[in-house]
Amino acid sequence: MLNIITITGDLGSGKSTVSAVLCKRLNYKYIYTGKIQREIADRYKMTTLELNKYSETHPEIDDEIDSFVKSLSESTDLIVDSRLAWFFIPNSFKVYLKTDLEVSANRIAGDSMRKSEKYYSVQEAVDNIVARKTSENKRYLDLYGADCSNLENFNLVVDTSCILPEKTAEIIIAEYNIWLANPNPNSEVKGN
Repeated sequence: MLNIITITGDLGSGKSTVSAVLCKRLNYKYIYTGKIQREIADRYKMTTLELNKYSETHPEIDDEIDSFVKSLSESTDLIVDSRLAWFFIPNSFKVYLKTDLEVSANRIAGDSMRKSEKYYSVQEAVDNIVARKTSENKRYLDLYGADCSNLENFNLVVDTSCILPEKTAEIIIAEYNIWLANPNPNSEVKGN
């Protein structure tokens, strides 16, 4: 069994922050495909939403990111923060972080690291989040048959709307340890 935790979830749900806490506590390496996507968006002089729309008709964008994620399937001791890592690394412990849409919008609007995602209002952030998620879910379903909106695809679902990243990491580690102890790699654990 691989010692890999794949993390995906709603935009602004705290994936990168929680992943950083997990890496520190487990001494795992952190792989973050959002950074790759933002670098590609910068290279094309687009916002991440514009890149998502562009990717709908330019599969080379997804190929660049997805080929990298697929190459991780033989690795170990990783936290992989990626929209499709759960799909491309099926023997990983698959975590989905969900959050309230307005909480997500406030987090994203206040994040100075998101240079390609600047908004003038929370409503603009909400609209962008919905559009981006719709675009990604449709594209991944069309390309791979990967249904990111079906929470049954994940071993653990945690609502991060009202809990701190450290508490989220504690929940994930506890459930991950249970999952590691279970000899069935397809076992499911459902959370908050």
